[in-house]
Order: sequence, then C-alpha cells, then structure tokens
Amino acid sequence: PGAVIFMPPFRDPFNYHFDPLIMMELDQVGSAMHARMEAEDKPGAGMRSAATYSTWYNGGLRTTTYFHNIIGLLTEIIGSPTPFDIPLVPGTQLPHGDLPFPIAPQKWHLRQSIEYSLTANRAVLDFASRYRETLLYNIYRMGQNSIERGDKDSWTITPHRIEALEAKAAEEKTDNQPAGNPAAAGFAGARGVSAKLYGSVLHDPAARDPRGYIIPADSQPDLPTTIQFLNALLKNGVTVERATAKFDVNGKSYPAGSYVVKCAQAFRPHVLDMFEPQDHPNDFKYPGGPPIPPYDATGYTLAFQMGVKFDRVLDGFDGPFEPVGGLLNPPAGTISGVARAAGWVVSHRYNNSFILMNRLFKEKCDVYWLKSAPTELANRDIGTGALWIPASATARGQIERAAKELGINAYALAKRPARAELKLKPVRIALYDQYGGLMPSGWTRWLFEQFEFPFKVVYPQNLDAGELKNFDVLVFTDGAIRAPGASGRGGGEGFNSRQPKPEDIPAEYRGWLGRITPEKTIPQIEQFVKGGGTVVAIGSSTSLATYLQLPLSSALTERTKDAKETPLPPEKFYIPGSLLTVAVDNTNPLGYGMPENVDVFFDNSPSFKLNPNASLKGTSAVAWYPNETPLHSGWAWGQQYLKDSVAVAESTLGSGKVFLLAPEVAFRGQPHATFKFIFNGIYYGPARAADERR
Repeated sequence: PGAVIFMPPFRDPFNYHFDPLIMMELDQVGSAMHARMEAEDKPGAGMRSAATYSTWYNGGLRTTTYFHNIIGLLTEIIGSPTPFDIPLVPGTQLPHGDLPFPIAPQKWHLRQSIEYSLTANRAVLDFASRYRETLLYNIYRMGQNSIERGDKDSWTITPHRIEALEAKAAEEKTDNQPAGNPAAAGFAGARGVSAKLYGSVLHDPAARDPRGYIIPADSQPDLPTTIQFLNALLKNGVTVERATAKFDVNGKSYPAGSYVVKCAQAFRPHVLDMFEPQDHPNDFKYPGGPPIPPYDATGYTLAFQMGVKFDRVLDGFDGPFEPVGGLLNPPAGTISGVARAAGWVVSHRYNNSFILMNRLFKEKCDVYWLKSAPTELANRDIGTGALWIPASATARGQIERAAKELGINAYALAKRPARAELKLKPVRIALYDQYGGLMPSGWTRWLFEQFEFPFKVVYPQNLDAGELKNFDVLVFTDGAIRAPGASGRGGGEGFNSRQPKPEDIPAEYRGWLGRITPEKTIPQIEQFVKGGGTVVAIGSSTSLATYLQLPLSSALTERTKDAKETPLPPEKFYIPGSLLTVAVDNTNPLGYGMPENVDVFFDNSPSFKLNPNASLKGTSAVAWYPNETPLHSGWAWGQQYLKDSVAVAESTLGSGKVFLLAPEVAFRGQPHATFKFIFNGIYYGPARAADERR
C-alpha cells in the first residue's frame, strides 16, 4: 500500500544457512536503488514489509543465488498500457522506514513505470561499477568462509536452538545481568542469561553442523532417484565425490560406489539447505494474531523430498574419494536368476519401474503386482507390490533395456510366484486443466511425460458433456475442485483463471473455457466412478469427497459455541509449504513400493477423519499423521491438530475407486518420494485380481 515499486532490502526471515554478508550487500544495493529514486524525485518505492518477498526459499532464480554467494535482486512495479488513478489512502501517506517517500494520488502512465525501471537498473549498474572490486572480493570471501566453516566445528543458530536456550535458562533460573549496570541489559532493555549456556546449549557439540554427508550405495531404496538428487547438486555447482573402494567412517563401513558431499566447499550454504531441515521461525503480525504468509515454501529439503538415505558426519573424515566429473547416469542394473525364466520380478520401489510398465504395456506385454515377495527372493528386501512380468521375447528386450538405461534390477524365476497379485491393464488417463492453466496440472503433465504415461488433457466442457467413456482414470490436481462454499484457489481461483468471453479468444481455445461446477460436472464424475472409473484427486481437489458424500470429513475443524463445525482459524493452525512425515500402509496397493514413513509436502492442505462406518462403506486410510509433531522441515503452527488424521485415503464408490491425496504429492515435480501415490492410483484403480488357479 502506498508503493508503486518494490525493491530490496527484503523482509525477514532470511535463511540461516547462507553467509550474513549476503544480507549486508543486499542492503547496500537496495539502499543505492532507493537513494537514486529519491534523488530523481520518484516517490513510492517500498522495501521490506511493503511486500511479502523474503530471502528464505532456495528455489527461484533470484533466491538460489544467495546460497551461492551472489546477490539476487527482485523488483516489482505497477503499470498497464491503460492509465489509471493511484488512490489516496490516508494510512499510506505517513513516511516510515519501509516507505520513506510516499507517492501522492495521481494519474499513472506506463511511461512512468518504464522510467522507474530505468532508474532502478542504472542504480544497480552505478553501484556495481563503483564497488566492483569489493563485490568480487566478497564473493571470494564468502566462498572462503564456507570452506573454513565446513572444515571445523560450526553451528547454525535456528529458532529451535534459541527455544532450547530459553528452556535451559528457565530451568536453571539464570540471570546474568549485573546489578546496577544498565549497559548489561543491551538494546531495548533485554535481560541476559548465563553466558555458559552459549557453549553448552547454542554450541552443544551434538548440534554441530555436519562436516559432510555420505550416501551409501547399498542402502538406497531407489538408487536411480538418488542419482537424480546428486545431479541436482552437481547442476548447482556442488562438488560431489565417489568412493573408489570400501571405506570406514565412525565405525561404519561403506561400499565402493558410495557418494560423499563434504561441506568444506564454497557453496556450503546450498549443501546444508539440501540436506538439513529448514527451521522457519513463528512469524505473526502480533502475539496471538494471524500469521504473516511467507513468500514461498518454508520447508523443502530436497533429500527428504526425494527419499534419499544419507548419514550426517559431524567430524572431519576422508577416504578413497574422487570428484564426480559430470552428470551421473544410474548404474546399470542386473538381471539375475535362472536361465530359462518363466518371468521376471522387479522391485516396486523404483520410480523408474513405472517407465518400464508403460513401455511394456505399449508393447502389449502383461504386468502383475505381487502383494509380497516370492519365496525365491525371501532373502532380498525388495519391498511390497513387486512387479511380475511373464516371459516373452518382447518383455525380455524391455527388461534388458530398463536395466541398462533406468538402473533397474530384475530377478528371473523358473515359475510363476504363488502369491496374491493384481493384474494391471493399460490405462487411458485424462488430466484435468482449464483455460488460463492450472499450474499444478502443468507440473503433472510434465511428470507424466517424464515417466512415459499416455494421457490426454481434458477441460470442463468435456466433463460437463460426459465425454468420459474413452478414459479409465481422471486426475484432478490441486486447484481444480473448489470445496462447497469455499473461495480461493480451489476451482482454479488464484491460477490466472479469469474467463474471457468466447468471442474474445481464438476458436481453437474456446473449448477450454469453464470450471468444474456442482450442478453440471460433479454428477458426470460420480457417474464415471460408479460405472467403474477411477479418480485421483490431489490437494484441494479432495473436496470431491464432500460432493460424493464419502464417509470422511475434515479433521481441521473446531466446534463453535452454537455447535457448528468451522475450519480452524490460522491463529490456531497454519502450515505453509512444509514437509511433514506420514505413516504409510504399504501393504495397500496405493502405497506399494513406499517406505513405512515418508515426507509429504503440506501447503495448508486438507486432512481427514474417517466416519465410524467408513470401512463398511469401502473407505480406508493409506497414509496418516501418526503423532503430534509430524513437522520435518519448515514451519508448522498447531501441528498437533493433525495427529491421527488421514493424509491419503482410498474409497470404493459403485464399481469404481476414488483416491484422495490431500498433500501436494507432485508439487513442482520435486517430491519424488511421493510420486508413487499418483502412479499407483492410476494403475491400481482399474486393476483386477489375477486368477490364482492358473
């Protein structure tokens, strides 16, 4: 309010992993930009609290620079080809630190936006030219700081460490303010605690930052996905090493081929941010007031999202390591077992197993899922839901290709496993989108392309017309279906979903217009499911459960004085873009191939409680929050409300199935560890029990 352009500095919190010198340089550049605006009599430039932008998230073109010792800038300015009036808002006319030069009400023209942008850019160029050597030296200095910190005992101070300090001080009832010495109180009269707690709590040896991370080659449930994680590090300039021989660290042996990421390197902040939990502070407008929404995700630790198994090493270590010279390919898989195979078994734990399945179906081969491992493989830990692929020349060719290209191991058996199994079928997938585009749908489209799923994009008009007979599965991403009576992003709100008049757009796009409605669309979806179809609903689109009257309800409500159930207010429950740990029933086909616990991306997502009669009506929990503290990375206020609530559920309706995936299990294509919830749902819904008498 009151600003026409936003420029750095940014508001708190800043990420605790990068060098504080970055923040000082951001302030310097920002100050130069604002000073030039005022010198050229260009009012209305805001900073910090004038916008939601911060320096916490490590995932944008601007913000990832901070973790690489580089200044990243963002500006945003008003403007339109059509002139418009800047209103007079009384509260915005009083100058303050974040808006020192308010703008007067006036007619705003696009030319002014261009002139302001030129001033901002010239300010940056002038600053960079004046302080070129200092800026370059500071890049070196921050890199050297990172190397030094990574090679000695270092600590990152986070909100939880401060909470631990305060708790210990309260326990010991310490007070270190000398009597009669006002200076000891510090600024704002803050009282101190015993200085010895600095060493014993804030610098607790057990809370040291790691000197490095070891990724064992022999304990990755999905090694090809782990390789993708390592490639993400390599693409960001991180040095990754590989063991050329067996080695020991802290009494544990690691095989050759294991990977090592040491912290004594220039981009140490990025390394820590990819392996360690983010610890976002509680951020409220005032005590007891509403939370201040972060600009982006608060918890996103990539190793957690991708299900990578690693060991944190707190002391210096070395071994027979060599730097990885370029991007990695997954090590070629092996095909073992009998020579004359009746078929092959492949672990469901590989995300790449779905690429194999899709290729097999394309070649008209059969694929089954086994509930448990065959007795011949009892000594191998291959997880639940292993694939059984009957032998054929075509299948053999695809398995050999998958072993070579996808890093998949296969086991040849002499006879068909005598285990309960599901027979899969090729599926016809409809992915929902609408005019203007749902961003989550776009990410899911990309995901389907990467894993070679055949699919077609459908739009509201297709659904309203009941054009569903050519599909087996409907996929609705977050933002597609709005909850009854809700406003916001559900139903496409917030995703550039303004609907133009049909005559104002080219004819080929008019069929994309519309939104999902209870009157026209929901009856068609219900008929589709009852007739044997499968629906996979993600995030806010799980509100479909309410329309279909499935036996569950929101777990995130409270009863008011007039006995009405209302959503918990953000003052009581608020979890923006964080990683939470759920328990998974991986004996359910929707959870096949998954670990017993996995991190999900939760962005103020729904969560459910099952009705007492849920099991009688074919509804069950597949993943749930098992305790009061599921937060693993990010910020969670009121997380105790999630205890025992359901994150993922399956429900039978008529002859079909509805899968409710409340967290954002495919968010921006990052959480590889939860892709299987979608992929499994796609194949599980249309699958049928195999004839075990054969």
